[in-house]
Amino acid sequence: MANIGINIGKTTLDDLFKTDEGRKAEEIKSVKIEELKPFVDQPFKVLEDESMDELVESIKQNGILSPILVRTHPDGGYEIISGHRRVHACKLAGIPEIPTVIKELDDDTAIIRLVDSNLQRENILPSERAKAYEMKLEAMKRQGARTDLTCDQFGHKLENKKSVEIMAENSVDSRNQIQRYIRLTNLIEPILDMVDNKEIALNAAVELSYLGSKAQSEVLYAIESEATAPSIEQAKKIRKFSDDDRLNPDVILSIMQEQKPDKVKITLNNEQLKKFFPKNYTKKQMEDIIIKLLENWHRKREDKER
Repeated sequence: MANIGINIGKTTLDDLFKTDEGRKAEEIKSVKIEELKPFVDQPFKVLEDESMDELVESIKQNGILSPILVRTHPDGGYEIISGHRRVHACKLAGIPEIPTVIKELDDDTAIIRLVDSNLQRENILPSERAKAYEMKLEAMKRQGARTDLTCDQFGHKLENKKSVEIMAENSVDSRNQIQRYIRLTNLIEPILDMVDNKEIALNAAVELSYLGSKAQSEVLYAIESEATAPSIEQAKKIRKFSDDDRLNPDVILSIMQEQKPDKVKITLNNEQLKKFFPKNYTKKQMEDIIIKLLENWHRKREDKER
């Protein structure tokens, strides 16, 4: 599990799951929802989707199984560090208060805890992971540069390791993959949205991230006009022309019009599918029905052509 706070390498959220003895030193307080404020620029979206519906139902039935983590806000109330989704679910469920652990944390430690607590979730969008990794890396670099921290807290100073290497040791992603995700923060928003929607592959998007915003806008125009996203090979070629200072809209369009190998990939997200299927249907049940419908459609089409 990923680390949190200054003590890199510790178990994530170990401060929230201590023994009874450990809890004596920290109070779990019931805090009114209206006193809670979101963390500034927190990268994780709080969506009212099927997953949120399930969380709301779980809270209605079982209550909050673990307290959220907050720190005092300078303008009054508390800033959420871990638990944005639980807070929103409580609002939807009509629950006025939530169990809370209050800790006084500096900005960088708060950022690291925020990121680590959320990276444990499933179905994190590439844009969320990208921003989260960037925020955590910058916070770790700032902490590592501090002279008031002991060597024990930052053993990587003695081991001559970079912050991104420490991140990789405590992450599901390798050092190179973390760096790829961070590159996505250089994309213009419409192209980043395409990555989130699986309309453009991660590695192709990374290549495009090395272009300036003007060139990215020109690539976006070509994507829309050709109704196709660049392959990794096309993205690399576009980047090479840019590096050689030979990129222009005509070159981009020419590259985008190059024939790709025949490959059909259709992705339907949960929001699209849930309009047509009961909530309790499994992925396999939905796939079986879709295949049967396609078989019937194909049969009818063949009958018409005879």
